[in-house]
Amino acid sequence: METRLEKWIIEADIASMQQAMTTGKVTSEQLVLIYLTRIEKYDSVLNTILEINPDAIDIAKDLDEERKVKGSRGLLHGIPILLKDNIDTHDRMHTSAGSIALAESFAAAYSFVAAQLRAAGAVLLGKTNMTEWAGYMSGDIWAGYSSRGGLTLNPYGPGELFVGGSSSGSAAATAANLAAAAIGTETSGSIISPSSQNSLVGIKPTIGLVSRTGIIPIAHSQDTAGPIARTVSDAAILLGALTKIDERDVETLASKGRSFQDYTPFLDVNYLQQARIGIPRFYYQQLDKARLDIVEAAIAVLKQKGATIVDPVELPCEQTHWDGNVMRYEFKKDLNDYLSKLSGKIPVHSLADVIAYNEAHADQALKYGQGTLIWSEETSGTLTEQAYLDSKKRDKEMSRELGIDHVLEKHHLDALLFLGAEGGADLAARAGYPSITVPGGYAATGIIAPGGYTTKGPQGITFVGTAFSEPTLIKIAYGFEQATKHRIQPELAAAAKIEVE
Repeated sequence: METRLEKWIIEADIASMQQAMTTGKVTSEQLVLIYLTRIEKYDSVLNTILEINPDAIDIAKDLDEERKVKGSRGLLHGIPILLKDNIDTHDRMHTSAGSIALAESFAAAYSFVAAQLRAAGAVLLGKTNMTEWAGYMSGDIWAGYSSRGGLTLNPYGPGELFVGGSSSGSAAATAANLAAAAIGTETSGSIISPSSQNSLVGIKPTIGLVSRTGIIPIAHSQDTAGPIARTVSDAAILLGALTKIDERDVETLASKGRSFQDYTPFLDVNYLQQARIGIPRFYYQQLDKARLDIVEAAIAVLKQKGATIVDPVELPCEQTHWDGNVMRYEFKKDLNDYLSKLSGKIPVHSLADVIAYNEAHADQALKYGQGTLIWSEETSGTLTEQAYLDSKKRDKEMSRELGIDHVLEKHHLDALLFLGAEGGADLAARAGYPSITVPGGYAATGIIAPGGYTTKGPQGITFVGTAFSEPTLIKIAYGFEQATKHRIQPELAAAAKIEVE
């Protein structure tokens, strides 16, 4: 039987949790215990969490005492947050990117992101499952699968609906109310995709807004961490806690004077009345009718709320054949840099070591092969190849000057509208530009997608903007969210075959 507090926690937002702690109706310790109870009930089916922080309860108790003595640190004080398993924490939790090769790896220091959350008073509740090596292991690997954690399932239809990758566990756990919110990472679609598929809000920040120090990488040109939450307000709260210049990540120097420690002032429900949003119909061509209907419904709502819709808009880069050279070349260099600093007790210290380890443990490690790892290992690891330099330059030029910036400037737009991670996520990722996805509805029908999943289920409406346009994107997303309120909680009792009285 669900307790009163467990019923209350379902779909509760960060502000209401904070208010409840301020007034003494609940403590951080109780929040942690409620989420641990829910994890025990439901996660054996969903498989979203790799490990729980064994110190979470004690940390919550300390934060409760601090609240009594010194007061609250802010909106995240005592709030339980999950972290994707490629984000370093200097505690009794491992950081493995889902790989059995790193299953026993303890980070020597907190990642910048984890340190920021701790400083804000968040309780790091646990590490979430993810697509192994953030999906950069094999072209055949299923989203949400890792050799260390198995397969994460979508709480809206376990085993039937696509869960999205690679921040699969962070999204599915948040959707299932197993934590207040979570942090994911994205190189190309890995925050936007699972957030969209799990009826969540996900923010993929501008490259340089959030430090990557202490995060197991794919490619420094595109990697970033970002929030995954049930509401735009929660995502905005989390984003503000993550932003700060980090001298160890030189990209963050570009955010000076362009970042905020508090994004909640941009929760402006009236901004849509002055927003200009472009409709890039080229990227809707592959959508089935159910998903296209969701896009059309979103456009209608935006018009109704006063937004100026420019439909259609064309991007000069639309017919571009994109290659994967930037990720291929940067992965080896960036991963080798990370692995080389690990303890001597860990069996791998280079990409070559990982490949060899996987081959030696093939029964467990190579369910879907490691063709992508091998492909990257074939590079020099020096980032001097002309093919890499040419692709990096071309990606930026085509996605920015002949892509997002071109169309925004031509039509004086605030943002472009996409469905989930369809087209826009990769474009924004190559540009290093921000995206935010918001629940857009539920497709009752769909087509069979790779892996045997259908395209039906929750769908996100995604807004893409230019560099450091997070404030504007939050305004647009918040207005759309408040006008639609599309998010519904998943029926966990049925999904987990548990009778809840």
